[in-house]
Amino acid sequence: MKLHCEVEVINRMLPTFGMRNKGKGTRAVLSIGRNCTDKSTNVYLMICTLKDKSGCKYKLKENIEHFFTKFVEEGKATLRLKEPAIDVCLSKADSVNLKSFLSAVRLAHQGNEIRTLPLSILTPAKTSEIEKPKIRMIITSKKDYPLATNFPYSLEHLQVSYCKLARVDMRMLCLKKLRKLDLSHNHIKKLPSTIGDLLYLQELNLHDNQLESFSTALCSSTLQKSLQFLDLSQNKIRALPIQFCSLQELVHLKLDDNELIRLPFKLGQFKKLRFLSAARNKLPFLPCEFKLLHLENLDLFGNSFEQPSPLTPNIQLKVPLTLLETASRLVVNSKFSYGPHLLPAHLCQDLDTAKLCQCGQSCVNSFIQTTVTMNLHHVSHTVVLVDNMGGTEAPVQSYFCSLLCYSEFLDRYLQSNR
Repeated sequence: MKLHCEVEVINRMLPTFGMRNKGKGTRAVLSIGRNCTDKSTNVYLMICTLKDKSGCKYKLKENIEHFFTKFVEEGKATLRLKEPAIDVCLSKADSVNLKSFLSAVRLAHQGNEIRTLPLSILTPAKTSEIEKPKIRMIITSKKDYPLATNFPYSLEHLQVSYCKLARVDMRMLCLKKLRKLDLSHNHIKKLPSTIGDLLYLQELNLHDNQLESFSTALCSSTLQKSLQFLDLSQNKIRALPIQFCSLQELVHLKLDDNELIRLPFKLGQFKKLRFLSAARNKLPFLPCEFKLLHLENLDLFGNSFEQPSPLTPNIQLKVPLTLLETASRLVVNSKFSYGPHLLPAHLCQDLDTAKLCQCGQSCVNSFIQTTVTMNLHHVSHTVVLVDNMGGTEAPVQSYFCSLLCYSEFLDRYLQSNR
């Protein structure tokens, strides 16, 4: 049984002689087993470091004075030995492995049920076992891509670029500590939903691939709570799903050089979004909730924005309102919870795409819709020019829940343009 962690061995007798310990832990491998030169049934704890791969061995039976395990959930613990008078301080260990290791040490100390432990003869540790775990790997050539070996389990940052990958290697999705995954400049066409199982993933770079969509499964995964940076630029994406706005931890979103004909409808749900770029797409206008954003930097250059048409509305308003529309508005405005376990899927989709009127009330399938001009400085501190003419304005969809709301808007619009 082995444990990989950092170890500091403190001699409790040094202060007696006016000496101090170094006070710094080193990377080590701890093993529990039998000594090859000891024919008895004694069990030993062996500590191997880079400086001492052969390891120091300490007898365990009835030799532990105390177990300090208050911070075991943080990967820390201390074993106080009777002979020699030392404290073995463990840190930066996997909490689950540490608990198992301490349980084995406790059994060896008590001398009970020794036969139940998976013990072997203690042997010197290999250099590869002791070296600090690799947390960063960058591969920018197909010849360097590992085919016969796995990726180091300890990786937190993995970049695999210019390797002509047609799909995401499933071995990458076993890297449970991964925080940054960069798969830019490949030929990936589809993302596996299991990317959502990477609990700590904060940055995902998919720049310059062949993606045509972003799956709803990823939007509903644990990425909702972890993903802060997403680069989908230079792909072939035409639209993003409604559920995309569930990734509410996003701070930086890049959508440049796609084929987007619209932005996510509920864009206003991105409360933490600060950097948004969607340059060189095919956006005719911006969604209604775009005006709810609070950005630091915005780039919408090179889109084919239409001229706003506030005087030629698209009227979908039905008077009087149907019972379904009235009930739907009540659910949205009252913020009642709903889901497929309560309502048919098509009704849930209607409620998910409810529009916000300028009066603050919502409308679902009965509304008046038009486009108006908005100065993008209203939502962003820094704005990249929309076109070569130096403009910083763009058309935004506006919805009205009634004729009264549209009439009031029209009065204000006509007065401002006199």
